[in-house]
Amino acid sequence: MASEIKVKGASGTAPVPAKPRVSPGEFVRQVRAEVAKVVWPSRGDTIRMTIMVLIMTTILAVFFIGVDQILGRFVKFLLSLAA
Repeated sequence: MASEIKVKGASGTAPVPAKPRVSPGEFVRQVRAEVAKVVWPSRGDTIRMTIMVLIMTTILAVFFIGVDQILGRFVKFLLSLAA
């Protein structure tokens, strides 16, 4: 029972087998093997995506500043009616 972990679910507890421990060296080898499978974007793709993120962030910032200004003025108007 030492190699099982109990997980409480909707139907009670179900035994889940524990993953075997690996040495730090084996872990590093596994990480390198997984990183080798990754398809990294090219420099041009990275620059284009960065520019798109900056443009979208700026557009959203301007939008939310506008919404904040409108709501702030609306609240001030409502508070001026109560005074």
